[in-house]
Amino acid sequence: MRTKTAVFIHLGTVMLTTETTPTKAEILLGNVAIARGLVEAGCHVAASYPGTPSSEILPGVVRFNKEENLSIYTEWSTNEKVAFETALAASWCGKRAAVAMKMVGLNVAADPLMSAAYTGVVGGLLIIVADDPGPHSSQTEQDTRMFAHFAKVPCLDPADPEEARRMVKIGFELSEEFRIPVILRPAIRVCHAKQPIEFLPIEKHDRPANFEKETSRWAATPKFRLILHHELNDKLERIREKFEKYKDLNPTFNDGAESDLGIVASGVPCANALDILENWGIRIPVLKIDTPFPLPEKKVSDFIGRFKKVLILEETDYTIEMQITDKSRITGRMDGFVPSAGELVPEVIESLLAKFLKKPTKQDKELNAALDEVGIPVRRPTLCSGCPHRASFYAIKRAFPKAIFPSDIGCYTLGTNLGAVDTCVDMGGAITMAHGLAVAHAQDNIKQPVIATIGDSTFYHAGTAPLLNSVYNDARYVLLILDNEITAMTGFQPTPGIGILADGSMGRKIPLEDVIRGCGVEYLKIINPYEVKDMIKEVKSAVKYTRQEDGGVAVIIARFPCVLRNPEVVRSNPVRVEITDDCNGCMLCVDRFECPSLIRDDEAKLVHIDRKTCIDCGVCMVSCYRGAIVPEPKG
Repeated sequence: MRTKTAVFIHLGTVMLTTETTPTKAEILLGNVAIARGLVEAGCHVAASYPGTPSSEILPGVVRFNKEENLSIYTEWSTNEKVAFETALAASWCGKRAAVAMKMVGLNVAADPLMSAAYTGVVGGLLIIVADDPGPHSSQTEQDTRMFAHFAKVPCLDPADPEEARRMVKIGFELSEEFRIPVILRPAIRVCHAKQPIEFLPIEKHDRPANFEKETSRWAATPKFRLILHHELNDKLERIREKFEKYKDLNPTFNDGAESDLGIVASGVPCANALDILENWGIRIPVLKIDTPFPLPEKKVSDFIGRFKKVLILEETDYTIEMQITDKSRITGRMDGFVPSAGELVPEVIESLLAKFLKKPTKQDKELNAALDEVGIPVRRPTLCSGCPHRASFYAIKRAFPKAIFPSDIGCYTLGTNLGAVDTCVDMGGAITMAHGLAVAHAQDNIKQPVIATIGDSTFYHAGTAPLLNSVYNDARYVLLILDNEITAMTGFQPTPGIGILADGSMGRKIPLEDVIRGCGVEYLKIINPYEVKDMIKEVKSAVKYTRQEDGGVAVIIARFPCVLRNPEVVRSNPVRVEITDDCNGCMLCVDRFECPSLIRDDEAKLVHIDRKTCIDCGVCMVSCYRGAIVPEPKG
């Protein structure tokens, strides 16, 4: 390592002056640090589907690819399975390839992952899966380290952005040495932390694509898959042996400290635990596990054998703990000492360490009292002011208050607040749930309206197969595609509908309506959701069509750009409104329309408009049955 003698920070750029030469550095988001690691390690192909907390990785690769004048191929794939298989195929050609996704995205890519573990790779294949303990923006808290164990794929678990960047290179080298995919699992606190990252030289791996045919491996039948499974098991044992001796992984901190107690920890919980112990001035040995699978079992066993009791700190599941054969000296999640759900934030780890060390602690009563005194109201998440989805949800709820409303993953999940989302399972689940709900009621001749909602990006991701299934099997429901012309929730990534590629250049635009008609849908309407009254009529017509003998699935595209990304669509034709004296304070507009720019005044028992957030869309006028929200007089 170079000896750093000074750090200068100016506008996010850091110059690290060393004993030899000054090197460029920058304070980077964890995901961007991972991107830098990919570029420095000579990655040739990078594919991804956006999903918090992983979304910034691919744009980071695009940035450094342009800055360094490289020729890395990058793409926003239509879903995680497509992204995974794209990277896998590139790896079979000898290229270094990476695929990035969030942990529930790995569910979508699980099929090729399981096969890739057996077939192996040629060029290094790094699978970057961002976990979301909490969860903060996900359906589950699933632990990718467990998935690695299940799929029999090595896993690296970084504790901070710099470690994540460093593990990229280790992952590629490990992948190529053993011809096996490798998972890099940064959790959300790594992905969204910031840290000074020193820019290292970029490795050059000039590898012309060369796919060598090997049918018994790349197209293995069950007989050969059994052989490949034995080969995989042998690889894992050799990787485990390597992890036992790998000098740059699985370090022990405070190794010389005298103590009857020890700690085995991984990832962010390990970093938090070390910080807390340092702040307390307490030195006890901590074994940091960088390789939760395959676990260096002898190293862990030897460490545990030195102490009377050892605390296991890991999130979100007990991946390390379950691999420890002798559990007589350990405590953790499996015996209930560590909570079995929820993120291990510093406050939780502090309380666990205090309990483990029998150290008295006191709650910060002053801080809690100050927060209570401020009295900041807690607001639930809601759609942005002027969001076209709000108008769509309001319309379908007005048209059919007693309909069943299956929905999907995206901004529009917040339609739950408006009473227009009844189910949310997974990507594309809105359509399959609508299908199941429709056929179940049809079986009993019950005319139950089913109105599903799904976003444009989500439809491209996982909507075509279930829609084909519904048309083929003659299910009867309304599908409302909320087309805001972008992937809004995860950071405004492009969709095939607008045709922009990952690097900002133009690809081939694939209109939604062409895809929908290609699925065999005969009833297709496109409408501006801001025209709420027209939309209510259209929804009623669509439900009527589903009930006709020659009807079928009815699809409506509610198309209006995301106003957060493209406010000019409203600013060019603003509709400034005011609330008249006809307002009687019923709060229906606040409760049922739920625009954050409509403010409840409990003292005056009236509603007023927050001019700082209102974007002058004028859609809220439909929400007042008394007609008290009207256009403001011009001038």
